[in-house]
Amino acid sequence: MSVKNVLIVGGGMVGAACAIKLAQQGMKVTVFERHFPDATTDLQNSRVDIRVSAINRASERLLDELGAMAAIKATRSAPYTELEAFEQPNARLLFTAEQLGLTHLGHLIENNVIQAALWQQFSQYDITAIESAEPISAIDDDGEQVTLTLGAKQYQGDLLIAADGGRSAVRSMLGIGSEGWQYQQHCMGILVKLDAPQQVRTWQQFQRTGPVAFLPMQAPYANLIWYHHGDHLARLKALPKEQLKQEIITHFPSLPGDFDIESVAVFPLTRAHAQRYVQGRCVLIGDAAHTINPLAGQGVNLGFADVVALSAQLQNDNPIDIALQRYWQARRYANLAMMSTMDACYWGFSNESGPLKWGRNLFLRAANQAGPIKDWVLKYAIGH
Repeated sequence: MSVKNVLIVGGGMVGAACAIKLAQQGMKVTVFERHFPDATTDLQNSRVDIRVSAINRASERLLDELGAMAAIKATRSAPYTELEAFEQPNARLLFTAEQLGLTHLGHLIENNVIQAALWQQFSQYDITAIESAEPISAIDDDGEQVTLTLGAKQYQGDLLIAADGGRSAVRSMLGIGSEGWQYQQHCMGILVKLDAPQQVRTWQQFQRTGPVAFLPMQAPYANLIWYHHGDHLARLKALPKEQLKQEIITHFPSLPGDFDIESVAVFPLTRAHAQRYVQGRCVLIGDAAHTINPLAGQGVNLGFADVVALSAQLQNDNPIDIALQRYWQARRYANLAMMSTMDACYWGFSNESGPLKWGRNLFLRAANQAGPIKDWVLKYAIGH
C-alpha cells in the first residue's frame, strides 16, 4: 500500500488529530479548514469556550501521543474522579476512579483548547493547512488518486478523509446517505463562573422534561447542560441572566456555591449514521460518519477512536481498499453500539410510565452494587 499524500477536509478536533497521527507515520498531509482556530500561539489567554468535551482516558492517550496533552494541561483542563447518574436521591449510580485504582476518569476540556493545542503541533510535521471558504465543487477518484476541487483550485492525494462534521459536504458530494433523526428535545449549554473550589464530580440527573447535567471545568468555571423542548429553551435563553439564574436554581440540583452566568447556547439534538464510511479512496471519520446524542459526552471520543483505527489500518501493508474496509467494519459496529446505548438511556429515562420509572430506579440502585459488572462498564466508558 502506498499512501503518501493525504487530503483531510475539516480541521476540527478529530480532523486535526488525524492529520498529526498520519504525519507521524510519514505521510504528507494537507488540511482544508474554513476558519483557522483562534489562539494557536497563546492558549493561556484564549477565551473560555462554552463547548466542552468529556475526554476519556483512551482519548487522553491519543492526545498525549500527538503532543497536545501537555499544552492542554498547561492551559485549562479539569480532571474528574467521579461520575454520577441519578433520577431520585435514593437511586444513584456512582462511578469513581478509586474503584479501578486510577487517579482520574478523564478530563473536561474546552473544545477550542483541544483544537488549538493540536494545531500547535502542525509545524513539527509535513502538514500544510489551507484556509478556504470555497465550497467543494468536485471530487474525482480514478482508483489511483483523488482530486479535490475547491473553487478554481485542484488538489491531489492518495486518500481523501472527510472530517467536516455532521453536515459533511464531502459525504454529500460522494452521494453517501445517512440514517437518523432529530430528537424532540434541544440542549442548552450554560457557561457559569462558580464561587467554589475545584470540583471533581460530574453528574447527570434524569428529570421528567429531560436530563440536566453539571460538568466541572477548571475552576472557577463549569458547564451546565439542560435538555428540554426547543421552544422552552429558546424562551429561557432570551431571559435576563438573573432570571435565568433563578430558573437554574429551581430546576437543577444544588450547585456547589453561588454562580454567575457567562454565556448561553442552544442547539438541536441529532442522531445520524452514514450508510457507509468508505467509497473508493475516500473515507469518513468523526461526525461526518456518525452524530451521537451527547448524553454522556462520547461524541469526540468516538471520533478519536476512528482516528486510531484508521491510522492503524493505513500502517499495515494491505492494499488501501482492504485497509479502508477493515476500518469501516471495525468502527461501524462500535459506533452503532454506543449510539444505541445512548438512545436506550435517553428513551428509557424519558418515559414517565409508572412501572418503568420504578424499574429504572431499581436498576440504578442495583447497578451501583454490581461490583465486577460496574467496573467493566466504567472501563469501557473511559477507554481504560
